[in-house]
Amino acid sequence: MKMLKIDDQISIKRSVDNGTEEQRAIVKNIIESVRKNGDQALKEYTEKFDGISLDGLKVPLAEIEEALSQVDGEILEIIKEAAENIRSFHEKQLRPSWMTTEENGTVLGQKITPLDSVGLYVPGGTAAYPSSVLMNVIPAKVAGVKRIVITSPPDKKTGKLPPAVLAAAHIAGAEEIYKVGGAQAIAALAYGTESIRPVDKITGPGNIYVALAKREVFGDVDIDMIAGPSEIAILADDTAHADEVAADLLSQAEHDPMASAVLVTPSSALAEAVSAEVDRQLAELPRQEIAAGSISNYGAIYVTESMDEAVETVNSLAPEHLEILTENPMELLGRIRHAGAIFLGRFSPEPVGDYFAGPNHVLPTNGTARFSSPLNVEDFQKKSSILLYSEKALKDNGEKIAAFARLEGLEAHARSIETRLRK
Repeated sequence: MKMLKIDDQISIKRSVDNGTEEQRAIVKNIIESVRKNGDQALKEYTEKFDGISLDGLKVPLAEIEEALSQVDGEILEIIKEAAENIRSFHEKQLRPSWMTTEENGTVLGQKITPLDSVGLYVPGGTAAYPSSVLMNVIPAKVAGVKRIVITSPPDKKTGKLPPAVLAAAHIAGAEEIYKVGGAQAIAALAYGTESIRPVDKITGPGNIYVALAKREVFGDVDIDMIAGPSEIAILADDTAHADEVAADLLSQAEHDPMASAVLVTPSSALAEAVSAEVDRQLAELPRQEIAAGSISNYGAIYVTESMDEAVETVNSLAPEHLEILTENPMELLGRIRHAGAIFLGRFSPEPVGDYFAGPNHVLPTNGTARFSSPLNVEDFQKKSSILLYSEKALKDNGEKIAAFARLEGLEAHARSIETRLRK
């Protein structure tokens, strides 16, 4: 791995992939076609891109039941336990509506309402991602969303969705599932077709065409985020185990050649040992080519002069995942200002959060942890302000309100108040 010193500049930010002009044009054409031709367009694109001819788009209940029978019983129990952990964590995020009454009779408050409907995009291709199903569906269910729709491209050989994905959807409580992928699925979720009613918000990861489609429909519907490649930063001192640090760096590097894996440490000895361990472990990985691309282009070990400098370096990186592998990680927690998820100590490696512990694994990337949060229950709710002014309150404050309105040149606003003051 690249060894950087204090005078070097370090960053995990990569250029935002806005796609090529050709890709953007393709996405716009797909969206327009789906809006115009509905299900017919979805079926044509499924045949074109996935090589599958479908009679119906919706996954029937029998297919879900078949999937449940195909997943190993032990794996099903693991998915169920993970779902319970995720549900328990997100239930703690729930906030009630509230109202307060002041002495003059004024009532102020906030009403929290779940979204009516959300759509979850689940990627297909070479891998199945039941964990993404759990991480998106469960907080929506906890928030109180009544209608949750899943879209995912069918397998090119079977024409079905992966059994593990259907099992996770069933366990999480989502039964409206469609065999549709790509930009066409995003268009269907946003604008609706004969089979798929539109939703209010779209969440979930996807390829560049899915990301561009989410950008295109944003404003007509809400979206979660435009997520970039995965990132991990590890803040470590000389008590860390080099083999564990290397394994954790590679756990993110194997995601994508553009994934970023960075070690920040004041220990030169640890830095040298981790670099050697990464090389050794990399040679044994099944996804060696992908991980090697990530480590070569976006991997680094940054050696600082002190732990104070290391902490500030991590804050400047604002990583998606941050592991703190120091003698007393809790002592540093309060000093971390920017990170999507923080993993404390050697027994809390990042994959614990990916799959099982409970916190959401949909996290801000590309430095956006400076101002963004993980996917959570509030992402599936909206807030309405409540205001009830009493007659006394309006008489006490009406002249001030009218004066403020005239300050902004809005005479009708002022008269709206004064009409009531004269009675």
